[in-house]
Amino acid sequence: MSYTINLTEGIMTFTIDRPHIRNAINDEVTMGLEELVEKAQHPSVRAVIITAAGKQAFCSGGDLSVFHALRTEEQAYGMLKRMSEVLYSIKTLPVPVVAVVNGAAVGGGCEIATACDYRLVWDHAKCGFIQGTLAITSGWGGGTYLLETLQHDKALQMLSEAKVYTASELKESGWASAIIRSDQDIIDFFKSMKKVHPDVHRAYKEMAIRKWQKTDLKERVEQEVRRCAILWEKDAHHDAVDGFLNKTKK
Repeated sequence: MSYTINLTEGIMTFTIDRPHIRNAINDEVTMGLEELVEKAQHPSVRAVIITAAGKQAFCSGGDLSVFHALRTEEQAYGMLKRMSEVLYSIKTLPVPVVAVVNGAAVGGGCEIATACDYRLVWDHAKCGFIQGTLAITSGWGGGTYLLETLQHDKALQMLSEAKVYTASELKESGWASAIIRSDQDIIDFFKSMKKVHPDVHRAYKEMAIRKWQKTDLKERVEQEVRRCAILWEKDAHHDAVDGFLNKTKK
């Protein structure tokens, strides 16, 4: 199994379990995230954690060994659309969603973390929207969510530079909610959250969701998906992926 879902004291934890491939997303993990969305609707759930196995990587994005087989705009759109719907459902869950970024989060991994309400970033982790190095944009909604999260110039810079940032840089920009140096820091974060009745957290999340609905967030994500699919089909993207895969084989 490429993922686990556990519920403890009202906190539902989704763990990507593919550390041997830097916790890259494949169809099974996508199905797991869809399962998470369904289970997290239960009234007993107070909060959701998304994290991954190991300390090396939170998520390296889509599994290129699988997704590189998608060559056309239409093929790419199907995958991008499915993941964008999953992330939109995660973003609009009625409870707080917390990414515990246990290691590198790049490309689609950074999009997953950005879709969450909070990002607790381990001090050794490096994160970034590196899609530009593969001649595509973000395509799961992450670019749109980043522009919702950070100041316009900081968000645009993070997207356009297509590089990774240190935990301290991510905290300074506002992307990281907190830097984590021990498991106790995570415990303390949720201990503080649990001091407030869950109905209050749900009420504030409803406010955020109403704002996103009023500003057509879902349609803006759809436009991001379509633009990425167009770029996906171009030779520049396939050449860049081929170069990356050949480099990693050496």
